[in-house]
Amino acid sequence: MKIAIAQINCTVGDFSGNAARILDFVARARSQAADIVVTPELALCGYPPEDLLLRDDFYQSCDIALAQIAGNIQGITLVVGHPHQVGRKRYNAASVIQEGRIVQTYHKHTLPNDTVFDEQRYFAEGDQPCVFEIDGVTIGVNVCEDTWEAAAPRAARAAGAQVLLVLNASPYHLRKQHTRYDVMRERVAENGFPLIYANMVGGQDELVFDGASFVLDRNGAVTHQLPMFKEALAVVTIKNGTPLAGEVEPERSVEADVYDALCLGVRDYVTKNGFPGVLLGLSGGIDSALTAAIAADALGPANVHAVMMPSQYTADISLNDARAEAEALGVRYSVIEIKPMFDAFNTALAPQFAGLSTDTTEENLQARIRGTLLMALSNKSGSIVLTTGNKSEMGTGFATLYGDMAGGFAVLKDISKMLVYRLSNYRNTLSPVIPVRVITRAPSAELRADQTDQQSLPPYDVLDGIMEAYVEHNEGLPEIEAHGYSRKDIERVTHLLRISEYKRRQAPIGVRITPRGFGKDWRYPVTNKYRHQF
Repeated sequence: MKIAIAQINCTVGDFSGNAARILDFVARARSQAADIVVTPELALCGYPPEDLLLRDDFYQSCDIALAQIAGNIQGITLVVGHPHQVGRKRYNAASVIQEGRIVQTYHKHTLPNDTVFDEQRYFAEGDQPCVFEIDGVTIGVNVCEDTWEAAAPRAARAAGAQVLLVLNASPYHLRKQHTRYDVMRERVAENGFPLIYANMVGGQDELVFDGASFVLDRNGAVTHQLPMFKEALAVVTIKNGTPLAGEVEPERSVEADVYDALCLGVRDYVTKNGFPGVLLGLSGGIDSALTAAIAADALGPANVHAVMMPSQYTADISLNDARAEAEALGVRYSVIEIKPMFDAFNTALAPQFAGLSTDTTEENLQARIRGTLLMALSNKSGSIVLTTGNKSEMGTGFATLYGDMAGGFAVLKDISKMLVYRLSNYRNTLSPVIPVRVITRAPSAELRADQTDQQSLPPYDVLDGIMEAYVEHNEGLPEIEAHGYSRKDIERVTHLLRISEYKRRQAPIGVRITPRGFGKDWRYPVTNKYRHQF
């Protein structure tokens, strides 16, 4: 028996496009003599549909598309993920389709309701197993979170399953694949059957699905692993209840995985939303340099417009490095001087500011001039503005509302400053596009003379470590202090995190690559009098 894993990139709400993609993979699997094709979770509608799942017409559109798919299934079995409405109950479902008709529909048992998941908002829990027989082998079906607990796989086994198919829409974050292996091996050990894990691939708003679908034999050994961050089809041969060895993609570096996740997130957000290209401010600093490289790699240099907007505080080396990178990447490059505009604003505001000293007001004014210019170019061209701030800046509020935060997609929103350096060095191993001086010089916003970031923030390795402990691991202040950070630095960073919530609420979405980013899985109140205690 041969089972094909269809690792596909679905678009939320694109029933016709998703159906066509599923049928294309079915045709390819049939050409390789596959008996069964398994898709990812909710492949027919894309994942996550969020509050579209509260609309009756959404389910009606899904039912029409599902019937069209079923009419094209002959001589092969398709297991496809889709939402399913029965009366007033709604389910996260997987249907088994054979010879033009739906023969069984499974309802997901375990509904995740943490981190980025809100499935209990939309779906009811199923409670019945689903098994079917092909060539004397009984196949069981589970959906994603079902296999993170013991009950649903055990129910499939009790119903006679000898092989378990698992449909997944499991989003990427750092080192997620190792966790998947560990949990799925527990299910295999408990039930003694091989497991076929079919995962979605592609970007959906802030989430990126990495694919990396795999097969475990009954001993927990990996017999197949599909590529990460790209569509793929793999046909798995099952003989005497055991998957025969196939291709296993080699493990890659963290930097390679994160870089490809960012590229995929940018590519799918821009193309699925129909933008003709992207704009970004290229300052000569490392954050914008990395953002430009990701944009060019994701979309092609012809679709990227980098704009240098120097002021009187911009160093010559920043101008030279920005131009050098733009030339190395082959992107469109423009220079717009902002000093005349800055001077005009200062003149207009002079009567209001009389007797007041220069402060961050003037610094923010420069950032807002740049944001206005980029948004004007965006309006004229239709291209979306990519912001260039990183997670360390978003966390501590080291960013300007309506200035460098102005834009439609924040590429580095979940990338700490130290990871920015690692990714920049990694990108240069592929081809040298980011000038070395951009990586080695002290980071600066260049909004006043002789400015560096560390005049306003703790050292980035300290800031990032404290932020990771507090944000991603929910550690309290005593636990963070136990890592060796000083109480003064902890109090400073957590204070900045707390008072910057109002800014983060107004920031554009961006790719999530950690277990907890400033997006779906960060829900702190803006108005908040709680103070963390030692």
